[in-house]
Amino acid sequence: MSSLVLPSPIVIGTRGSPLALAQAHQVARLLGGSSFADSASDMKVPAGIVINAIKTTGDTIQDRALSEAGGKGLFTKELDAALFDERAHLAVHSAKDLPTELPPGLMIAGCLPREDVRDAFISAKAASLADLPAGAVVGTASLRRQAQVLRLRPDVRITLLRGNVGTRLQRIQDGEIDATLLAMAGLNRLGLSDKATAPIAIETMLPAIGQGAIAIVAREQDMAIREAINAFAHAPTGIALETERAFLRVLDGSCRTPIAGLAIVEGESIHFRGLLLSEDGREVVAVERRGDVSDARAIGEDAGREVISRASPALLPQLRGDKV
Repeated sequence: MSSLVLPSPIVIGTRGSPLALAQAHQVARLLGGSSFADSASDMKVPAGIVINAIKTTGDTIQDRALSEAGGKGLFTKELDAALFDERAHLAVHSAKDLPTELPPGLMIAGCLPREDVRDAFISAKAASLADLPAGAVVGTASLRRQAQVLRLRPDVRITLLRGNVGTRLQRIQDGEIDATLLAMAGLNRLGLSDKATAPIAIETMLPAIGQGAIAIVAREQDMAIREAINAFAHAPTGIALETERAFLRVLDGSCRTPIAGLAIVEGESIHFRGLLLSEDGREVVAVERRGDVSDARAIGEDAGREVISRASPALLPQLRGDKV
């Protein structure tokens, strides 16, 4: 029996979007003693737990890409401040939104079991990306998705599409754009998987670092909260995320850089694939590694160093942007 005393109530910090709130409720139920399998749709908050929805700078900026506004940290800095000020004891994030480096004193204390990692193709006009007519308009705010779409379909046109899942789906329904791409994980967590026209195989489009994973950030010194998270944290997802983020860290990847990567943990083994692309998708450096889970970080770092060694002079400047 642990002698560590949990705060009462436990305050969970989160963004206020429907997806972020669904993820925070999932963590709240696990903290309250529910099993992961029993927590798919219940939106009740267990006794002794409070969810604090915090608006982030990234949520307020909808008219330009994150790369122009300051990067991924725009979705986390207000939540980081809440942790440091003890207005929250833990923060729940989509792992792909986390900056490359967390502020000193904060750590990823655990992850939930990873959801579907694939991107979803969504269109009212075509059954797949390959079926879109030449010149079709594809909306996305992700340079990774843009680069991989243009790699496959250099004849389509990319336009900026920001906003939460509901907003993006509405733009498709209203016919403002011909297609978009969203994470299957987010659609599944919102009960909107039927909105996906077709999932895209990872062999066709490699996901973002951390896609499909929910990461829980806490203060390093808060051992009671860390122990509570560890009781339900999913170790294989944490190992995969460590590999992917090590790859990203070596590349100094930011929102200005089209980078994709996926680590799959099977027993004691890791299979990692990574990509660096030019924004137009014409240049690609692909790497692949296999190894032992005990070498998770080293596998990601080694793959990142190989990318740097093989990248053309045109690609390398992309890796010199500000860290986020």
